[in-house]
Amino acid sequence: MSDVTQMPTPPATASKSVRDRGRGGLRSVLPPLLLGLGLIAAWYGVTYGVLREDRRFLLRAPHEVVNVGFLDWENFSELLGGLWSSGKVAFIGLLLAIIIGVLLATIMSQTKLLEQAVFPYAVTLQAIPILAIVPLMGFWFGFGFTSRVMVCVIISIFPVIVNTLFGLQSVPKGMHDLFTLHQASRLTRLRKLTLPNAMPAIFAGFRISAGLSVIGAIVGDFFFGQGEVGIGQLIQKYAGRLLGEQLLAAIILSSALGVFVFLFFGWLGNRVVGKWSDAEI
Repeated sequence: MSDVTQMPTPPATASKSVRDRGRGGLRSVLPPLLLGLGLIAAWYGVTYGVLREDRRFLLRAPHEVVNVGFLDWENFSELLGGLWSSGKVAFIGLLLAIIIGVLLATIMSQTKLLEQAVFPYAVTLQAIPILAIVPLMGFWFGFGFTSRVMVCVIISIFPVIVNTLFGLQSVPKGMHDLFTLHQASRLTRLRKLTLPNAMPAIFAGFRISAGLSVIGAIVGDFFFGQGEVGIGQLIQKYAGRLLGEQLLAAIILSSALGVFVFLFFGWLGNRVVGKWSDAEI
């Protein structure tokens, strides 16, 4: 049998493919770029066209925020320190939420009775206003790092439970019948069928919870001020002293942290899900 050699890609086809990728990248980058420029223009319009000069401390112009909040090293280093502290809280809280949430959802998917018993309490935990349990958390865990982590866990665990449970229960019945036909054990079914099938939903939950964990870290900063100063405490300080440039810089950095963790779990999900599924998340 003769060997089959792969024909080289014609130059015209390769050039067309490069052009198509370039156009696709431009189409994905240009709309948010234009919208961002429009928002900055609107920001300048409000600062200089709507607010009187004596009230412009309410919304400083973008270049003033950059100069004072980011280019002044003393201010920027303080912001980075607060961001690092809140980032650690958000990461640890998210990690605990993922471990507890995936474990609970996996157990619930195996036992209908346990799902019916646990799920209402998960919904109740999500529905309780965090302000209502702040004093109780302070009594139990103190007013420092541990309580801030617990706020992150409470805020971010529900999407992990719901999405993981949905993914584990969304396997087609025919696939379950096939595994039953081969007398697969419960562990084999979980490892080779339900868990790979649930990966897109699981990582979708991780992405939602990642952003919520950053919100939880900042909310925890507002109420539990002991220990390292977080970005939420800096936001409170800047707002109280009417330091508009530093306040907006802190808000921008907080948003950047949330976007980063959201995109990270999106990238990680596409890498992991690609092993089992053609769908990207």
